[in-house]
Amino acid sequence: MSHENENAQQTAQVHGAFKRLRRQPIESLSLVVEEYRHENTGAMHYHLAADNPENVFLVALRTVPIDSTGVAHILEHTALCGSERYPVRDPFFMMIRRSLNTFMNAFTSSDWTAYPFASQNRKDFNNLLDVYLDAVFFARLHELDFAQEGHRVEFADPQDPNSDLVFKGVVFNEMKGAMSSPISVLWQTLSEHLFPTTTYHYNSGGDPERILDLSYQQLKAFYGKHYHPSNAVFLTYGDIPAYAHQARMEEKALSQFDKLDARIEVGDETRYNAPVNVEDSYAIDDAAMTGDQTHIVIGWLLGPSTDLNELLEVHLLSGVLLNDGASPLRRALETTDLGAAPSPLCRLEDSNREMSFMCGLEGSKPENADATEMLILDVLQDVAENGVPQERVESVLHQLELSRREIGGDGFPYGLQVILNGLSTAVHRGDPVAVLNLDSALERLREAIKNPEFVKHLVRKNLLENPHRVRLTMKPDPGLAAQRDQAEARRLAAIKAAMNDADRARVMDQTTQLAARQAQEDDPEALPKVGLEDIPPDMRIAQGESDRIGTAYTTFFPQATNGLAYQQIVVELPDLDDELLELLPYYASCITKLGVGDLDYLQTQAWQSSVSGGVRAETSVRGTIDDVQNVSGHFVLSSKALAHDHAELSDLLQQTLTDVRFDEVDRIKEIIAQERARREQSVTGHGHGLAMLAATSGISPAAAMDHRLRGLLGIRRLKELDDSLSERSRLKAIAEKLNAIHRRILAAPRQFLVVGEKERRDQFKQHLADRWLSAEPKTPGAADLGFTRFALPAVRDQVKQLWKTSTQVNFCAKAFPSAPMEHADAPALGVLGGFLRNGYLHRAIREQGGAYGAGAVHDPDIAAFRFFSYRDPRLAETLEEFDRSVEWLLNEKHEQRQVEEAILGVIGANDRPASPAGEAKKTFHNALYGRSPEQRQRFRKRTLEVTLADLQRVGEIYLKPARASVAVITNNATGDELGELGFELFDL
Repeated sequence: MSHENENAQQTAQVHGAFKRLRRQPIESLSLVVEEYRHENTGAMHYHLAADNPENVFLVALRTVPIDSTGVAHILEHTALCGSERYPVRDPFFMMIRRSLNTFMNAFTSSDWTAYPFASQNRKDFNNLLDVYLDAVFFARLHELDFAQEGHRVEFADPQDPNSDLVFKGVVFNEMKGAMSSPISVLWQTLSEHLFPTTTYHYNSGGDPERILDLSYQQLKAFYGKHYHPSNAVFLTYGDIPAYAHQARMEEKALSQFDKLDARIEVGDETRYNAPVNVEDSYAIDDAAMTGDQTHIVIGWLLGPSTDLNELLEVHLLSGVLLNDGASPLRRALETTDLGAAPSPLCRLEDSNREMSFMCGLEGSKPENADATEMLILDVLQDVAENGVPQERVESVLHQLELSRREIGGDGFPYGLQVILNGLSTAVHRGDPVAVLNLDSALERLREAIKNPEFVKHLVRKNLLENPHRVRLTMKPDPGLAAQRDQAEARRLAAIKAAMNDADRARVMDQTTQLAARQAQEDDPEALPKVGLEDIPPDMRIAQGESDRIGTAYTTFFPQATNGLAYQQIVVELPDLDDELLELLPYYASCITKLGVGDLDYLQTQAWQSSVSGGVRAETSVRGTIDDVQNVSGHFVLSSKALAHDHAELSDLLQQTLTDVRFDEVDRIKEIIAQERARREQSVTGHGHGLAMLAATSGISPAAAMDHRLRGLLGIRRLKELDDSLSERSRLKAIAEKLNAIHRRILAAPRQFLVVGEKERRDQFKQHLADRWLSAEPKTPGAADLGFTRFALPAVRDQVKQLWKTSTQVNFCAKAFPSAPMEHADAPALGVLGGFLRNGYLHRAIREQGGAYGAGAVHDPDIAAFRFFSYRDPRLAETLEEFDRSVEWLLNEKHEQRQVEEAILGVIGANDRPASPAGEAKKTFHNALYGRSPEQRQRFRKRTLEVTLADLQRVGEIYLKPARASVAVITNNATGDELGELGFELFDL
């Protein structure tokens, strides 16, 4: 039977264990939603039938903790450590190696836990479905897995019961890292007070201090109550019919359950009768940095997220108030002297059963709390009395339509993106189909906004007349980290003091048993797999066509974009002296946020919102495929719009590039302050990436520039730049230098990239011609500048850097010079990263060492092989493990199966589909740097041919300890201890 006939037949069928409740086409998303109920258990199944071979599965359980022990989060980890049919120790990570998945993960939210995956290969999809169903509904929950993933105590020297005790555990260390972020602490503290009685009062991920209170018995009891089909929602997407999914779900899991009478849900929150003011603290290492580091945030509790009309109304309200610099509340927060920048919490939170709206400032002082609250309330009162211009309201609706129509998939699969849009509503027993099929609801809203009183009413109802309001003032406390460490030390000392000989023996025995369990080699054939024979012979690469507009090339990619148009102006990067190069990131940040021509920045922001999905600017620098020391670069200005707005989009981008204003110096100061705040917050979330940038900074010019401009060194220099802008003369000088960069950009060769539906190609090209054939730059002096191609001096240095900041955990990186893309060794080096992670690093650093993550990866664009660890309790030991992994590679016996698993991982990552626009952009920008479709196919073919001998050969050639560069991020105490080991020390 052909696949077409099979799909048609099964679409018409309804599996006997399920009842179909409705079938709803959604034309704007090019799919049909089918809603089913499992008759025996009551489990809901929503199938999103689409003509897309990347099929997605997700099962979500309502998980409603009533404490901050992280029970749902630890259970998410432990459930993936073996099940009845797959009694291996680590089926999740083993399946990553035996799969062509395009996505595999698990999420713990505040009131649900979800297990999603995606694959383009049907055999692989069914393999993963079997493993996921068994993991969720038939988990073993071994006590040693709880000790590994949750928490445990061990002696610092496992063989010496007289040594100090230490706490260990993957989630324990993960949450230490997460709660090192002031923004995480801010959100958790605000939630605690916004939700005084419901589950959102607690830290669902786990407060590190409270995680230690969770017992193994409590974990199993939580599993027994929550992990049942009656408490589950199943969602699937793609071209596999619902019937096929249901047959497998029934056979592998659902048939073994009866209906559970208990109904798990989140109740209504008890409402305040008057606003509440709260003061609290977060940890900061450097006592000198406590000034102007206070966060002041106000939050309101709103209505239920399951009410579609109310959901859209508050989305509209949030957009009107905060969408961009022209929005009244964001404008007030950006321009006030009461703080450095709007808080990262300025947003609507709609994933909880009851929504919340937040706004405020960061970089403030405690004594500014009253004035900040008054500023916010005054803006809201003004909007409630005078409203906002009608075009601002319409532009917010325009943004909603754009985001709704866009086919995503660049971050994770498009089908998963659509599923997640409806997941929260499904979990809270609302109507996810209505949330996905928004056209009629948007039309109602479009009619409602015609009434000039509508937005005024929304402000009064949801904010001004809503007494359930919390003002949180979160101050930095340089002594808090030490107090926390001392409390943990006292707790450990008390545990040790209460131990008898039997207790000490139990701890040592558990340590021994866990080490043995972590070292055991499970039979991988207990799990299903795909092999190299299941890999498609070629990767899918978008095809474009080039033409000229005047002297500029235009490349058009015909893609199914669901009525959207994407445009980029791609400018060859000119040569810049060091002083201008230092400011290049801020030029890119400013050009889209300043005024254009006769419009000031507020008018320009409004123009952007009314026409486009926002305007972005970025720069890229890469080496050639055979010499990473020979670099070139590009500046890219990009945006998207509904296809019928492409002419206006072309006008917007053309004027942004040619007529941007650098005379708005106060605005430049605001933009740089906001950029500083954003990048300072990135360290605890992306520390491993920043550490890798630092470690590779001596290997290639592009890597050195990234570290200098976007990495840890860039963050430190940005702080210095921001601090210097209090002097008016310095601010004006910076504006002049940004303008100098701009004059060079205007004098450089440019080309255009356009992505859209095929039938609009000629129309789009005509729009570009209309704008550009007669366009003359208005920036004085631009036309007189010649063009010199961007270049950087060659780099070949070793580094050993230690960066100190406020963090409870560490981020480690070690890098080795390697081979560029076209070198014969590059494919083997790419496979080697997965081979070392799968076979050694995951076990040694994550399972045994307790880090949240670790791995190795080859980057041929900078010719560097990089090791990393993420949220790691260890530092020097992890750096040693990197070297031991190479010894393991060279000296231990390995199987061809391990090589194939690593190849599967590389091919799966390279073949992972992006959005239609993302596929086109990827192809175009790769080609700019010599990564043509033919070269990429050739590299893929060479990857499939890698052998074990190749891995050992390149490991011996490139991964010599004497050639290593190292960078770590840690706290002051650890940094001081390691300062004598030859590290160059930096304070972030």
